[in-house]
Amino acid sequence: MRLKDCHNFRDFRRMAQQRLPGPIFNYIDGAADDEVTYRRNTEAFEAVDLVPNILRGVGEVDMSVTVLGQKLAMPVYCSPTALQRLFHHQGERAVAAAAHKYGTMFGVSSLGTVSLEEARKIAPGPQVYQFYFHKDRGLNREMMARAKAAGVDAMLLTVDSITGGNRERDKRTGFSIPFRLNLTGLTQFAMRPAWGLNYLTHEKFSLPQLDSHVDMGGGTMSISKYFTEMLDPNLTWADVEQMVGEWGGQFCLKGVMSVADARKAADIGCTGIVLSNHGGRQLDGSRTAFEQLGEVVDAVGDRLDVMMDGGVQRGTHVLKALSLGAKAVGLGRYYLFPLAAAGQAGVERALNNMRIEIERAMKLMGVSSIGELSRDNLKFR
Repeated sequence: MRLKDCHNFRDFRRMAQQRLPGPIFNYIDGAADDEVTYRRNTEAFEAVDLVPNILRGVGEVDMSVTVLGQKLAMPVYCSPTALQRLFHHQGERAVAAAAHKYGTMFGVSSLGTVSLEEARKIAPGPQVYQFYFHKDRGLNREMMARAKAAGVDAMLLTVDSITGGNRERDKRTGFSIPFRLNLTGLTQFAMRPAWGLNYLTHEKFSLPQLDSHVDMGGGTMSISKYFTEMLDPNLTWADVEQMVGEWGGQFCLKGVMSVADARKAADIGCTGIVLSNHGGRQLDGSRTAFEQLGEVVDAVGDRLDVMMDGGVQRGTHVLKALSLGAKAVGLGRYYLFPLAAAGQAGVERALNNMRIEIERAMKLMGVSSIGELSRDNLKFR
């Protein structure tokens, strides 16, 4: 399968599956428990129909949006995700360059495989830093100071991962960082020798944001142990409020789902929230972000920027979320499979596909700008 054959999410997923060892593909593709929430994230969009208007003179469209004080050329952004250089040796470098080319926002994770500083040089445009809250408060302060010094525009604190989800696909193969594969996992790696050659002939895998605090390479700390031993399950609203004050700029909570929590985020000074169930990778059975979007926007949409992610595979999905009041929509697996399939060229093709789909759908909906979308454009079944 070749890159030019990839026209949608499923094509990129299939190409990535052909190129990645099974344990790594399943790390991207998998979710928690029975993966019900993972499936429903996309299915939720099917319960709502678009109602277009005609003869509106939409020869040209403006799909730009402003979110967290940053102007994006398109209403989607690349959500921060971990371990990207496992999927392709270019990792965050590819995603940063592609996002910058298409004028949209990109984020580096605390578990990113390229440093904040390098990513900032590649993509001087809109950027967030995805932050996990550690038991070590000194580490938290140090990481925030580093992000500010690097010129990061907005802090994005993930609040739905105080412990790792039950990802049974990883258990079946023994996938972990550092690698501790069982026989099944080793066999699947042996079937993809090109990936192994690529991995071994490029720079050593590392986690630059954590290298001075966590020894991943020496085998003393695995990703699962990182979540269970280093992250603070006692994180409270008071802790977040203190972080908001210390950061002193655009501050977003990722993983908010309830109206009550959305209101609390606004009360303590957050400037944005991302409705998210972590792609179904944490609490299986969680409601989808799209299903919660309308009532959360009604409650706090005039006080902070409401975004969402989870299950987005088409431009029409994006328009449905924007019609409900989302300021922008996050993409995860949508760009990770293209990254795994073809590096920067894959991410660029995926973002271009999304840009074309959004533009086409806006014209067919009869809207020339994102601000013209409203709930009048939707019909719930």
